[in-house]
Amino acid sequence: MEGLEKLRRKAKNAADLHAVVGIMKSISSSNIHHYEQAVQSLQEYSRTIEMGLQIMVMHRPVEPLAAREPERPRLGAVIFGSDQGLCGSFNDQIASFAMARLKEIDPEELAVLAVGGRVVSRLLEAGLAIESQFSFSGSHPGITRIMLEVLIGIEEWRAKRGFDRVLLFYNRPASGATFAPHMDQLFPLDVKWLEGLAGRKWPSRTLPTFSMDFDRLFAALVRNYLFFSLYRAFVDSLASENASRLSSMQAAERNIEDYQHRLNVQYHRQRQEAITSELLDVVTGYEALAKREEGRN
Repeated sequence: MEGLEKLRRKAKNAADLHAVVGIMKSISSSNIHHYEQAVQSLQEYSRTIEMGLQIMVMHRPVEPLAAREPERPRLGAVIFGSDQGLCGSFNDQIASFAMARLKEIDPEELAVLAVGGRVVSRLLEAGLAIESQFSFSGSHPGITRIMLEVLIGIEEWRAKRGFDRVLLFYNRPASGATFAPHMDQLFPLDVKWLEGLAGRKWPSRTLPTFSMDFDRLFAALVRNYLFFSLYRAFVDSLASENASRLSSMQAAERNIEDYQHRLNVQYHRQRQEAITSELLDVVTGYEALAKREEGRN
């Protein structure tokens, strides 16, 4: 049976761990809100880009602006994971999802960029070669730096290696503290989406005009759209990561509280047994002394 002092130390350690888990819960919850606000703040920027593309496709037919891809494309994949642990099955889910989708596509050639060191190990274990990997510094300037580096890699795929298609794989927040794996096609632009922009009603009576060369302006808008899509995917992934970590910490908190309850019950039971034993020793000693006194008399 464990001693009372050992149980006291276990209870103190459990209380310290409970406090740490509580802090991590607060940080994760704050981060979720922070990244959700970041996505919301980009909505107006996204709307401006879409309106610019809408004007462009209203001036030219959609088909020439978005090339058709072959049946077995030369494919680039950007997979977003995490650099930090304690986020449950976050990396396992996106790695399994990406592997399954890539297997369905069966590309002629495949190149992979991974964001987050922990997802890399999952992908390597599954037999997927990683061409480049990036780590996140934990700040918004860090996001911008990584996105620019990823864009450079994508541009090399397209311009120098003739890749036909680029896909994004990331976890997207769902209801509450849940998330789900998601895939977006970054390149080429979706023809149906462009057709939808061309047929969308303009919000005012006057259509904007432009004097810049069409191809240069269209390319600039597309670059901004690609950057926004990457940025949104990364922020969604970070929000999902923190949601997963929050869920893990909530489960850990419940387990620690159950453990603390068991320790308290065990401690009080053993303390009561110790008190009872001491009282029995006192009573037994008293009775022995009493019998000895009676014998003398």
